[in-house]
Amino acid sequence: MSYEKVTQLRSRIIIGTKQTLKAMKNGDISEVYIADDANGQITQKVVNLAEELNIPCHRVDSMKKLGAACGIDVGASTAAIKKQ
Repeated sequence: MSYEKVTQLRSRIIIGTKQTLKAMKNGDISEVYIADDANGQITQKVVNLAEELNIPCHRVDSMKKLGAACGIDVGASTAAIKKQ
């Protein structure tokens, strides 16, 4: 389900850890997706901030699949959906 939702909402997706963290701090994010095969030291910041801000955090199994769902040719460690 997760990959499909990301694909359907591609126009509202923020890709990458830095951009996701920035948007979360600005209050622009409704939910976050994190790839299990991404570097945990990098993604842990997103997980911690999501818990702090009560943003739903979903796990997916593959950076490559998450990147493809986002419409990019490389893997994505994190992706976030902007609020409407």
